[in-house]
Amino acid sequence: MKNNIRVERAIKNITQEELAKLIQVSRQTINAMELGKYVPSTVLALKIAKVFGKKVEEIFYLEESD
Repeated sequence: MKNNIRVERAIKNITQEELAKLIQVSRQTINAMELGKYVPSTVLALKIAKVFGKKVEEIFYLEESD
């Protein structure tokens, strides 16, 4: 699964640390998601989408290999 968390953070001008605090996870978790090394739970994905004011499908998307 891919995501565009980094792009959305840049648009909102927030750091990994700021996003992490908003959704109550560590900065390392945000970093791992951005690098594609961690797939978030449904609840976490919904929280991230809410912060950015987007649908989950606009932030996270499947690759053909998924």
